[in-house]
Amino acid sequence: MKETILAIAGKPGLYKLVTRGKNNLIVEALDQTHRRMPAFGTDRITSLGDVAMYTESDDVPLTTILESMKKLEDGKKASIDAKKASPDELHEYFTKVLPEWDRDRVKNSHIQKLIQWYNILVQAGITDFEDAQEEAAEAEAPAAEEK
Repeated sequence: MKETILAIAGKPGLYKLVTRGKNNLIVEALDQTHRRMPAFGTDRITSLGDVAMYTESDDVPLTTILESMKKLEDGKKASIDAKKASPDELHEYFTKVLPEWDRDRVKNSHIQKLIQWYNILVQAGITDFEDAQEEAAEAEAPAAEEK
C-alpha cells in the first residue's frame, strides 16, 4: 500500500491514486480492468489509511486489521466468502482477526466490506499493510519537528 489506496462511495472496489488533476483525482481500479477514471471533489473519497474500526477500548487502524488478516490467512485470499457467509460465521471469523471488536457498532456489512477489500488488495499484489502505516508516521514526524 505504498501508493494511496482509495475507496469511493457509490463505486465498487478500491482505487489507486494515479495523479491529481486541476479539479479532480485520476484513479485506477485495482481490479483486472485497471480502468482509469476521474474522481471529483463531490465524490466521497476515503483513503484506507484514514479508516479505523471500533473496538471495546480504542479504534484500530484498518492497516493493522488487514495485517492481522494477512497473518491469519497466510497472505492468501480470505478463506470465508463474505457474500455467502451467515452473520454468525462473519462474527466468528472477525473475532479471530480482531478479538476485541465492538459488537454493537461494527455491522455485518462492515465485516463483509473489509473481507472484500482484503481480497482485492491481495489479488492486486498489495500486501505491505503495516509498512504503509509506518511510512506515514515517519513522514509526519519530521514535519512536526519543523514547526
